[in-house]
Amino acid sequence: MKIGILAITDGGRKLAADLATKMPEALLLPQEGGVAQALAQHWRKMDGFVCIMATGIVVRAIAPLLQDKKSDPCVVVVDEKGRHAVSLLSGHLGGGNDLARQVAAMLGGEAVITTASDILGLAALDLWARAQNLLCESKEGLTQASAKLVNTGQLKIFSEVAIASLPKGLVAVDRPELADIVVSSCIANYGIAVVFRPRNLVVGVGCNRGVPVEEIRQACEELFAEQGLSQLSIRNLASINLKQDEVGLLAFAHEHGWHLEFFSKEELNKVENVTVSEAALRNVGAIGVAEPAALLSAQSNDLLVGKRKWHNVTMAVARVNCTLSEQDRAPQDI
Repeated sequence: MKIGILAITDGGRKLAADLATKMPEALLLPQEGGVAQALAQHWRKMDGFVCIMATGIVVRAIAPLLQDKKSDPCVVVVDEKGRHAVSLLSGHLGGGNDLARQVAAMLGGEAVITTASDILGLAALDLWARAQNLLCESKEGLTQASAKLVNTGQLKIFSEVAIASLPKGLVAVDRPELADIVVSSCIANYGIAVVFRPRNLVVGVGCNRGVPVEEIRQACEELFAEQGLSQLSIRNLASINLKQDEVGLLAFAHEHGWHLEFFSKEELNKVENVTVSEAALRNVGAIGVAEPAALLSAQSNDLLVGKRKWHNVTMAVARVNCTLSEQDRAPQDI
């Protein structure tokens, strides 16, 4: 994390200098124009701030800068004696709670954490989901589920992904209709349950040279609609290395933020139990592209959807073997 450190008193500056020596990636921020200007100037450049000053000063300075907890940097406020490190902003997703704990440990002080789930020792759903590579379909649903967990101490979870362990407060059930949370890549009516999409699907793509991005996009949309699958569960795309410069394919991956993994024909030809394509053998020397590329990238033998062919595109879907587990609640390295 890129951390900016600010202080306004002589004692605070001395503490800031000491803290900076213990945090190699931290930067002591100049304040010629005052705290508010310094924070505004670096707000989008830093992952977090340690402000050694009164909390009220920081609150007034950051108020005009706040946008969303998913994008705002975290803010930790420290008194100039280093006795308390208060996680003020973006405690969960922004890493403020972990930063407060680490700063307190470095200064021999105490971290002040006020988020309810941390105080009660329950799972922070947003952090847990991120650690498990899950995407929640509804921001409002996530907020409501988090509130229910804090209020009742328990949420029931049904998962199509194997469960190795769960954090405190999450209890597995064997039917989705019993669940508060459903983890599934399948599109279905799950009632009032909050749906999390596991990013465990790899789409193998074969295509003719020069195919437009619109045709690839339409093929993917049709395939996932037909199979009742959510595109939110796509982890990445895979293809043959001869397509590393295929403009339409690169554009399709870019517009969704999906990684593209490529394999040589020799690697593809080693994959067993796939549909052999005479066209692929003739054109690129591989037994196929979509199916073997998907399986290789997923590092599994679970071909969820076999090759489907359109005029200029072929696609297949493989499922990654993964499990849900209890999130490590130890402070992360800052």
